[in-house]
Amino acid sequence: MRMTVRGARLLHADRPGVLRPGLYEVRVGPDGRIARISPDGAAADPSAPPAAGVLVEADGGLLTAPFVEPHIHLDTALTAGDPRPNASGTLWEGIACWSARKRTLTREDVVARATEVLRWQAAQGVLHVRTHCDVTDPQLTALDALLEVRERVREFMTLQITAFPQEGILSFPDGEALLRAAVARGADVVGAIPHFEDTREDGVASLGIAFAVAEEHGLRVDAHCDEIDDEHSRFVEVLAALALRSGLRERATASHTTAMGSYGGAYSLKLQRLLARSGIGLVANPFANLNLQGRFDAYPKRRGLTQVKEMLAAGVNVAFGHDDVMDPWNALGTGNPLQTALVGLYAAQLTGADEIPEAYAMVTDRAARILGLTAAEYGIAEGAAGSFVVLPAPTPTEAIRRQVRPRYVVAHGKVVAQTPPAPTLLSWPGEEPAEVDFGRPHGEQGELP
Repeated sequence: MRMTVRGARLLHADRPGVLRPGLYEVRVGPDGRIARISPDGAAADPSAPPAAGVLVEADGGLLTAPFVEPHIHLDTALTAGDPRPNASGTLWEGIACWSARKRTLTREDVVARATEVLRWQAAQGVLHVRTHCDVTDPQLTALDALLEVRERVREFMTLQITAFPQEGILSFPDGEALLRAAVARGADVVGAIPHFEDTREDGVASLGIAFAVAEEHGLRVDAHCDEIDDEHSRFVEVLAALALRSGLRERATASHTTAMGSYGGAYSLKLQRLLARSGIGLVANPFANLNLQGRFDAYPKRRGLTQVKEMLAAGVNVAFGHDDVMDPWNALGTGNPLQTALVGLYAAQLTGADEIPEAYAMVTDRAARILGLTAAEYGIAEGAAGSFVVLPAPTPTEAIRRQVRPRYVVAHGKVVAQTPPAPTLLSWPGEEPAEVDFGRPHGEQGELP
């Protein structure tokens, strides 16, 4: 055995947020895959093999599959304020700031910034990432740099690269040719941005091009779609229809879709039916969506988020992404998935006892479905990859509420990151200094009443 984890809490495979009873032992074999899952205490059984390899004590913490980042921009990360800040805070000024910055890109610049953010993410338990990379650059500098980064991290991280035409496929000179060149160089996913094209007709045509390229190369589609407060921006219906009719279905993703926050009830009902039939996934990005949208409103101001609760209820797969980390669209961020889940659940009002664990699934299992990760690549089951996080919290709800950092991050049976406990000692009047862990006084599993 390469590793044995003892004293871990596990979730039911098909019931988000619901714990299996008792504690478990998880063993990872020399091939880096989970070899055995058994009730803890089996090691005390004389017939059971003793713990072998690296021994990790979970101490009653939650062991789940690693976090998944379904939407980030590594090529733009850590460029906030360069060459100037986004003074208006709008999407459009952000694009203008980035357009000026990308003229100065070098391979070394992109590699250094992207690698640093991936280090931050890995330290916080993210081992699967989909990044969007701007390919409206005749030199494709950022793409070549990210292809290099993808190879560097392949041993323990999955990095999917989306060829993202930030300034359009038809509205940017040679946009289609650049998109095709990016795919030829090795991009994993085909992107689009229909609402940024010059006309609605161009937007529809751009999605047709993206799907054609994806079908030609056997790739997925992930389009920035309807990232605007305009209730007339309805490209998600076009994307869903193309996914349904082409057969790509769940291999297609609509990211952002913030215009849904402005749609009326009648159209929304029709849209829910179409999206559910199509099989596509949605990615909401709470930080950027709340920050960029509603900027042209007086009061009342729109929330700037897609219809998360409604689409989940309709059976559509929805995930949460971080999107931007210290760039022209979001000057803050560390790539922390539990922060994404927390902000997302408040923004979408997923605050019911059974909804908070769903927010955890939106940065784990649901996000894994967006990336198309297989059962062999992702999940806690015998035969699956021995990659997981061990959290110092007993449930997904408590992990989000307390914003814990993973005690251990394990990739293929190797510890790649660990966060030692850092207790807070409180000297309360009349008492000896004692640790405060922000848990309930009874120390139980921390479920909501």
